[in-house]
Amino acid sequence: MTDRESKIAVVTGAGSGIGRAVAVELLRAGWSVVLAGRRTETLEETAARAPGGPWLAVRTDVSRPGDVEALFTATVERFGRVDLLFNNAGTFGPGGVPVEDLPYEAWRHVVDTNLNGAFLCAQAAYRRMKEQDPQGGRIINNGSVSAHTPRPMSAAYTATKHALTGLTKSLSLDGRPYRIAVGQLDIGNAATDMTARMQTGALQADGRTAPEPVMDVADVARTVRHMAELPLEANVQFATVLATAMPYIGRG
Repeated sequence: MTDRESKIAVVTGAGSGIGRAVAVELLRAGWSVVLAGRRTETLEETAARAPGGPWLAVRTDVSRPGDVEALFTATVERFGRVDLLFNNAGTFGPGGVPVEDLPYEAWRHVVDTNLNGAFLCAQAAYRRMKEQDPQGGRIINNGSVSAHTPRPMSAAYTATKHALTGLTKSLSLDGRPYRIAVGQLDIGNAATDMTARMQTGALQADGRTAPEPVMDVADVARTVRHMAELPLEANVQFATVLATAMPYIGRG
């Protein structure tokens, strides 16, 4: 963080779920927030949940290099710099599809969004953070507990989240000379539209379908804010926040 009155954050996937919760948390905490997502109307709905906070909505498909460059150009034109990127945009892809039946187009869509999109946004943020004065900033990648342990029939999602961990480590190392701190938050069962099915029944490793507990997405948002508001001399490299009783640790 810097000593300036308002810090500038870019939040991707800000139109719903975790991205929306994080954007609202930062706006309420006094950040200026650039909301990125595919639908302008949902981004505006996010901003309306924290009235009065300085914000900018930019329609963005993170898998498109031109969209990402336009996002960060608009950010700097409006606010002058980038202090934080919450690299959140992502998709699970088709659920319940055995790997042998997974269409290549579906695999490619998940990779383009979750991995390529995260790289493009981090690269664009990195360029601005390296050149701005004062130099530096923070990138927080939204991983998943799937970065450690997969769910059944989730090859594309799991592969991208494992890859995101490697990207986080490389960015963290390469950012050291420029005061760019990079960390990752691995999340398990935050209550969003994406995880609504968990409460009614999710496929388990032993073939059963069983309901799973979820946690309030606001708890994720507060964790991101804590990571974001550390001084740049300190970094949460990896953190995991999950529903306490979800079947993840041990044998469930």
